[in-house]
Amino acid sequence: MPVLQRHKQGLYCPAADAWIDPSWPVERALITHAHADHARAGSREYWAIGQSAGVLRQRLGQDIKLHSVTYGEEFTLGQATLSFHSAGHVLGSAQIRVEVEGEVWLVTGDYKRCHDPSCEPFESVKCDVMITESTFGLPIYRWESGQDVAKNIHAWWTAANERPSLLFCYAFGKAQRVLAELKAIGVEDEVLLHGAVQTITKHYQEAGVDMVQTRPVSELDRKDPLKGRLIIAPPSAYRSAWMRRFKEPQTAFASGWMTVRGARRRKGYERGFVLSDHADWNGLLKTIKESEAKQVYVTHGQDDVVAKYLREIEGIKADPLKSLS
Repeated sequence: MPVLQRHKQGLYCPAADAWIDPSWPVERALITHAHADHARAGSREYWAIGQSAGVLRQRLGQDIKLHSVTYGEEFTLGQATLSFHSAGHVLGSAQIRVEVEGEVWLVTGDYKRCHDPSCEPFESVKCDVMITESTFGLPIYRWESGQDVAKNIHAWWTAANERPSLLFCYAFGKAQRVLAELKAIGVEDEVLLHGAVQTITKHYQEAGVDMVQTRPVSELDRKDPLKGRLIIAPPSAYRSAWMRRFKEPQTAFASGWMTVRGARRRKGYERGFVLSDHADWNGLLKTIKESEAKQVYVTHGQDDVVAKYLREIEGIKADPLKSLS
């Protein structure tokens, strides 16, 4: 029997009687991070990194039964020994290591290898079997450093003295990384936030993440033209009624998908900044090789492409996760 099994609800570990990032409510859920496609409401109990507790409770309910663990802390559930290791993706994100009778499996969740001042750095973990994401599993995806991207964002924003600058990005993780990267390059200006970004940012501030000073844009007079100000908002706010208060704003979107110029044109943003919280092509290959896994299962995004490349070019036994039963 494999250490982990794939079911409609997600990955199940019989030895621990636990599910990893289940898509349906279960008795015991092990959560890699608090993004909505990994952490879902309704389970009886949750296990996750303590730093993610604030966002998890905000999204799943304040009264959830949550067991908080620290990075590298080993604990036992049933016949399995488990530990969570930093994934470098967002605050409190983790890879989950599962050991049963000496065999080690690793579920990466979402991860990235480049430096991010808003969360713990990625930890390389060796294993026998690895289940890796491949959201950006094509050679065209290669990231610049976050600081270089922050410099470009700052130059774009400060060049528009007569217009407000609206930067759209994911409210959990990406927005706080932009705020931390701006701080890291020496920016002292205050940045204004959409309400959805503000509610997540407070958890980063409580965790002690060093970011530029922020304020909810709702606290400013609606007649303020906000010329020369940077406002960060989630993609859902683009072209919404919320945008009507800004006169002639310049707009941009920060995402790894901005690598493909057509993606920006389809969305209608004036500018795209390539900034991702997932591993790029080189990061994926580096991580897989460092794991020394004898078998790799690939999920999300370009699973078939990455698995075929690993088999035919790198000589690593690899298959899409959908082949695991």
